[in-house]
Amino acid sequence: MGILAVLALPLLLLGISGIIYIYQSVKWLLSKSAVQNKVVVITDAISGLGKECSRVFHTGGARLVLCGRTWEMLEALYDALISVADPSMTYAPKLILLDISDINCIQDVAKEILNCYGSVDILINNASMKVKGAVQSISLELDKKIMDANYFGPITLTKAFLPNMISRRTGHIVLINSIQGKIGIPFRAAYAASKHAAVGFFDCLRAEVEEFDISVSTVNPTFICSYHSQTGPGNWETSVWKFFFRKMAYGVHPVEVAEEVLRTVSSKKQEVLMANPIPRAAVYIRTFFPELFFAIIASGIREKLKIEEEN
Repeated sequence: MGILAVLALPLLLLGISGIIYIYQSVKWLLSKSAVQNKVVVITDAISGLGKECSRVFHTGGARLVLCGRTWEMLEALYDALISVADPSMTYAPKLILLDISDINCIQDVAKEILNCYGSVDILINNASMKVKGAVQSISLELDKKIMDANYFGPITLTKAFLPNMISRRTGHIVLINSIQGKIGIPFRAAYAASKHAAVGFFDCLRAEVEEFDISVSTVNPTFICSYHSQTGPGNWETSVWKFFFRKMAYGVHPVEVAEEVLRTVSSKKQEVLMANPIPRAAVYIRTFFPELFFAIIASGIREKLKIEEEN
């Protein structure tokens, strides 16, 4: 009896772990089956996240349209995908040259895709452009370029495919955005503004197209880190600023985000926030206690400027 009592807890934990593993495995298989034979367009497929999204959707049997600015990198991605996938279970991806910030070429690209496949089932707006600097140091031309890449580009491509989705009464539009579409981080004004604008547009779009059975999802990670990124040390981070925002610097790995995008498409989630508790709390503090949020931000800026002057 004593031995059974001792083993009861480990066996219970083992059983629960097994159930969780089976549940997650079944959920993952269902996610992959949800995109089988679907025409999936991925912008900036040659980025770290774009490659991982291409991988998970390709292995799921999607008919991929991979968009990117560099033909050589698109071809390398193509070779990598077909070399590891079962050709009897997957489709050869279609490659498209596309600079999402070049608004004038987007309509032609959309027509080429529709002429080839007849429809688009899933659009993943992944392309994005970043800039960091004080507001007064960023030119208006660069502000406009950021807005073209992060706002006008995605909405122009979305509008190009939208009539086809509405006529078929089906489709899924995914915006891979950023937590900075929810809260503004100092020295990233242009980037945060473009991300806020994109969230506003796709929130409105979601309500407008619901009657046509079209899903709209936004996935908001803190930021997407590189495969080998390391967070650099900084003396000014040893403050309340560090406590509030430090973990945002670690970001989310592209593999995690790509798998979440697949789950989001499968379950038709409307919004996903990929963040650890501290930046997640910052979003709610900004909403319910804005004065506290702004005070913390201002404190961090003052301390940063003080450290820079001392150095």
